Amino acid sequence: MKKGEFTPKFFTLLKAGITKKQLYKDVLAGIIVGIVALPLSIAFAIASGVSPEKGLITAIIAGIVISVFGGSRVQIGGPTGAFIVILYAIVQEHGVNGLTIATFMAGFIIMGMGFAKLGNFLKFIPYPLIVGFTSGIALIIFSSQIKDLFGMPIESLPADFVDKWVVYGSHFTQINWVAFAIAIATIVISLFFIRVTTKIPGSIVAIVLSTIVVYYFDLPVETIESKFGEIPNSISMPAFPHIDFATIKALIQPAIAIALLGSIESLLSAVVADGMIGGRHRSNMELVAQGAANVFSGLFGGIPATGAIARTATNIKNGGRTPISGIVHAIVLLLIMLLMAPVAKLIPLSCLAGILIVVAWHMGEWHHFFALFKSNKMDIIVLLTTFFLTVFFDLILAIEIGMILSSLIFMKRMSEATSIKSTSNILDSNDDFGDKLFEEELAEIPKDVLLYEINGPLFFGASQKFQEVISDLNQRPKILILRMRNVPFIDATGINRLKEICKQLQSRGTTVIISGANHEVKLELLKANIYTMLNKNNIHDKISSAIQRAKNILEAESKNKS
Repeated sequence: MKKGEFTPKFFTLLKAGITKKQLYKDVLAGIIVGIVALPLSIAFAIASGVSPEKGLITAIIAGIVISVFGGSRVQIGGPTGAFIVILYAIVQEHGVNGLTIATFMAGFIIMGMGFAKLGNFLKFIPYPLIVGFTSGIALIIFSSQIKDLFGMPIESLPADFVDKWVVYGSHFTQINWVAFAIAIATIVISLFFIRVTTKIPGSIVAIVLSTIVVYYFDLPVETIESKFGEIPNSISMPAFPHIDFATIKALIQPAIAIALLGSIESLLSAVVADGMIGGRHRSNMELVAQGAANVFSGLFGGIPATGAIARTATNIKNGGRTPISGIVHAIVLLLIMLLMAPVAKLIPLSCLAGILIVVAWHMGEWHHFFALFKSNKMDIIVLLTTFFLTVFFDLILAIEIGMILSSLIFMKRMSEATSIKSTSNILDSNDDFGDKLFEEELAEIPKDVLLYEINGPLFFGASQKFQEVISDLNQRPKILILRMRNVPFIDATGINRLKEICKQLQSRGTTVIISGANHEVKLELLKANIYTMLNKNNIHDKISSAIQRAKNILEAESKNKS
């Protein structure tokens, strides 16, 4: 076991000490994230088929547990859009009580995954699969908001994607144009208010304006109050749900679905956060905390929670660097729930629909989705299979089939990458630096240059290890040469990790040079715009020219300084 693997980051940071300056930044970031989380928590709860206060309870209870006991220093926990698909279906089939029990069960499953150290394996999920099901979820979220977007008087919606649109088609003559105008205004403000100021979230401005206009002019649109009644301004005492074998049997599949999706999203969020702050999360401790958060959320009648990528990014951008910001965000939501519930009930549902449509747009990351069409055909197959299975069938089925496909494709590509040479061919062949030994080559490398050689395919299973090795560089060289002569192929996950590493190194002033990539790998690098990112002059066929390029860069820098 790694030292401190199951120690919460918060405890480690408290032991090391947190400066007053950082404490101030964390409190400020927590206040901002709490305000951002308010409409999202309510909107996610309503879209999941439950009352709005359940979203707030989840953000408060789970948010504190995840921040205090999590393995990431900046993770913000709470309800997220990714769960909407699963939760709505559970509520339709098993009711709100069934969802509470499934959340409780899922918490123990996630904790078990953490203690079994499965967090180390969840990192290896292929990038096309992640983009496929994330984009599929985004499309389903958009689809679920059409009713409130147009203010249609529909009592209940089916969970199935196609059935929803059949129902919409039969109600398109009953559009509430006032509700539609509010939703469109919300979308525009949420997307473009950042041009006015980055301090106040556009979604909050949209909520305040739409609520005031609807209340003052008594506009004929549905609000939280007209749909759900009063929002409770208190949190009920925890209660253990009644669970017997029949209940477990009925809810085990939904609970596993919640556990898998929650685990994947929380670790994805933690990885994204690591890239933004240059840190390293403890994946297994993060899973244990996420599991505990879901157990407590279930006890208090909340819904599933996980790491929220958008709120975590907001936290980082506003200076949050310790779990204190996550704790403050939960306290802010608690104060709002206690003091502002009578006002929150006046929020128009069409405004919340507009906010969720913006969430779906950002969640889909469609530029990544379409960028993958430039990659290998096998990656495209995994992407589209996962996407369509998520939209038209089931998310867990999509992940299962996506993983099976990725594994089969990997085995096929590995078999193609294996070659057999005769002894004479091996003896007669020279590498791209002549017949010098590797140790002799190192002698020619300048002082401020590091050379790393990658041996083997850079695919989804190896990409995490590659990122960790490069991120663990004890020194920050002026130039890093990545020698890829022994990389038979690179897949979309490897490309994505390589781009992340290059961006991170370039932001710290390190020039990256690639040497020896074969024709197929260079083709993938070209399609992924890495030639443009690194400058095509920094991609070489031979190690000798790569080292010479490094010397030229150092000489040019030396002349500029003198």
